[in-house]
Amino acid sequence: MFKKILIANRGEIAVRIHRTCREMGISTVAVHSEADASALHVKLATESVCIGGNAAKDSYLNIPAILSAAEVTDAEAIHPGYGFLSENSKFAEITGKLGFTFIGPKPEHIVAMGDKITAIQTVKKYGLPTVPGSDGVLDDVEQAVEVAERIGYPVIVKATSGGGGKGMKVAHSTQALRQAFHIAMSEAQANFGDNRVYLEKFLEQPRHVEVQVLCDSHGNVSILGERDCSLQRRHQKIIEETPSPAVTDPMREKLFEQVARVCQGMGYLGAGTFEFLYEKGEFYFIEMNTRLQVEHPVTEMVTGIDLVAEQIRIAFGEKLRYPIHSVTPRGHSIECRINAEDPEKFYPSPGKVTEYFAPGGPGVRVDSCLYPGYSVPPYYDPTVGKLIVHGATREECVARLKRALEEFVVGGIKTNIPLHRKLVATNAFLKGEYTIHSLEHYLQTGRL
Repeated sequence: MFKKILIANRGEIAVRIHRTCREMGISTVAVHSEADASALHVKLATESVCIGGNAAKDSYLNIPAILSAAEVTDAEAIHPGYGFLSENSKFAEITGKLGFTFIGPKPEHIVAMGDKITAIQTVKKYGLPTVPGSDGVLDDVEQAVEVAERIGYPVIVKATSGGGGKGMKVAHSTQALRQAFHIAMSEAQANFGDNRVYLEKFLEQPRHVEVQVLCDSHGNVSILGERDCSLQRRHQKIIEETPSPAVTDPMREKLFEQVARVCQGMGYLGAGTFEFLYEKGEFYFIEMNTRLQVEHPVTEMVTGIDLVAEQIRIAFGEKLRYPIHSVTPRGHSIECRINAEDPEKFYPSPGKVTEYFAPGGPGVRVDSCLYPGYSVPPYYDPTVGKLIVHGATREECVARLKRALEEFVVGGIKTNIPLHRKLVATNAFLKGEYTIHSLEHYLQTGRL
């Protein structure tokens, strides 16, 4: 097993990876920006290296600095977490060429699944259903109009290299499509340096359901259930749960078999997530994330499997201990993302944490980078933690979640905890009846 792993990330995910490494007897190297010198992941790690200035481009996206830190600390492997360089194929490739092990998929799979058009074409070969739309990149707006008229409005224009809702525009008419097409291209170019876009049918009331996979280098595949991530604001997930309240066992079995077939056909390696839109009994593949997901803890809670530990074992060349169909999830789990932001206006809320009390008790887990006296910097994503709960049933899980949210105290900065308290008390959430548009509707009307 690896003796030392460099964690190329920050915040709660860096803390979470460190904890698994230490439980496995592995030393850790924390890299950090100047702003993160006092961050929790730096305090906990075996050793740390400052890799640059406050801006992400000068530190957490600085590939030469990260690789130099790995070299001077004699790290054997690099875990990228999620975000930053986790889906950067060049980083994965260079890491391997320099003799370090990249704890993640093969570079070619990051490339293939990182481009949404290529990803759709890849899964189609193995029979995975996709959303009706253009067969590839659109050359011009007239081609987009032609496709839209064929499949029917509304439609959505998407950036091929997109993510986080950027480069995505909905159109309900030809006139709106002409405008949306150019706006999506401009956003795609500005955010990803790639202005290519494609078009899909816009589903009116879908749910967002994703499937967690683990694949080793020996051809074994493990499907670890699905997660429902439908409660989103501006395409950013807020609450996730497993299993999905909308998916039946027969539907689940069929979907898992299809996903396993794609993994085996690709020869995929490591952890990954297949994401789908679900509406009226049908699943439509939209993209694959070739990394660990923010919401991975809910899967861990119902399976008892440490996904980070499995990532490390897979990267070291070991066989999966949980082959396909051998994992039976137990109970229900829900995660609330805790963001340092105004719960009504959603402005970021950096600053000093004056009070911090994390809830506890049976079935309650908190992954966080906060502590009293810590100053949340203004330079990065506002996610500062996650509250994850588990119960024997969804009803028990929701009751536990309500209680845990009541106990959660973060002083000195604003967080979205008050929003979570309101959401989990709504009838729609209690019944599990919501779609990807429900949260936006709630924020506009006060009704989920």
